[in-house]
Amino acid sequence: MYKELVKRLGENSKVEIINGQEIIIKDIPEVKEQGTLDPRVMDVMLNPEKYPYENKKADKTYTYNNFPVGMFRSIFGWDNEDLTNGEIETTHKIIKGINGDIPVRIYSPKSDEKMPALVFIHGGGFIAGSVDVVENPCKFIAKKANAVVISVDYRLAPEHQFPKGFDDCFDVIKWVYNNGEEINVDSNKIGVSGDSAGGNLSAVCTLKDRDLGTNMIKYQALIYPATIISEKETPYYNWSLDDYEMNSNEELIKKAVCGLKDSTGMLSLYMTDSSLAEDRYVSPLLVEDLSNLPKTLMVVGEYDFIRTQGEAYSKRLKESNIDCRTIRYRGMDHAFIDKLGLYPQAEDCMNEIANDLKSL
Repeated sequence: MYKELVKRLGENSKVEIINGQEIIIKDIPEVKEQGTLDPRVMDVMLNPEKYPYENKKADKTYTYNNFPVGMFRSIFGWDNEDLTNGEIETTHKIIKGINGDIPVRIYSPKSDEKMPALVFIHGGGFIAGSVDVVENPCKFIAKKANAVVISVDYRLAPEHQFPKGFDDCFDVIKWVYNNGEEINVDSNKIGVSGDSAGGNLSAVCTLKDRDLGTNMIKYQALIYPATIISEKETPYYNWSLDDYEMNSNEELIKKAVCGLKDSTGMLSLYMTDSSLAEDRYVSPLLVEDLSNLPKTLMVVGEYDFIRTQGEAYSKRLKESNIDCRTIRYRGMDHAFIDKLGLYPQAEDCMNEIANDLKSL
């Protein structure tokens, strides 16, 4: 049944004009009703004991400014599935960056020809997450796209606050661009992608690449990215619960949406000073000029607190004549790509990215 649901997602979508932009809507594949949670999301929310996860590497006792960073790190993640049948080679490498060593994992298919590359940046609110959590999604993209995927184990806040993690990600992109021969990559076909905080870092790396005129990045796939961390008022974005359609399970939907809203305080751990929230490389939605950016895929979940800021960013990209597609998965909450193998939407999202990479 799972494979059938993935097939339906790939074959069935529709375009709706929402808040002045075209958005590709992918419905819950086996549910006709709108304004409801996907049954798999509902099961995870109602029966968390069925899906235990613990990051045993995390120090649960670690706190910072009374925030339980270690405890948050210990529960952040998911035991997803490897859908590649062991066909992808994994290489561990250390890249030299301006702030020191940066561990990366390189996922490579077998190929006699140079391949596109995707630098992948994991999520976790800038303070958590790991390359372990996104390993299987990265492998899957590598297989489906016949591309080399490089996953960045960047420095996390609060031990390493902005711009340290951002620097790491950009340094890895530069390394991939300058060392394509070593990893069998076509340096003219480099993309960047990430989820949540990783989506933010992907967007700002792409901005910096444009600002510097280095033009290394030819594609960005932003998966439910945080695009504004500042509380500064902007005409582009104003969050409201009214933007979320709720026709059933209203309280559960509110919990799904507002759970992330209630954790926004942890974002202050990312910066040494709150004024940095308005930095162009922290809140890309505030950047005035979004022209001359590469082809973009924006992916959002219907019941994600940061869905509307992702859609606001894609709208601005389109208004700047950027080649940008926006996909909204109905019934999904935040962090759904972590559930590869359980949520068919996660696999469909990886397929969309893989297809884009193949077209570079």
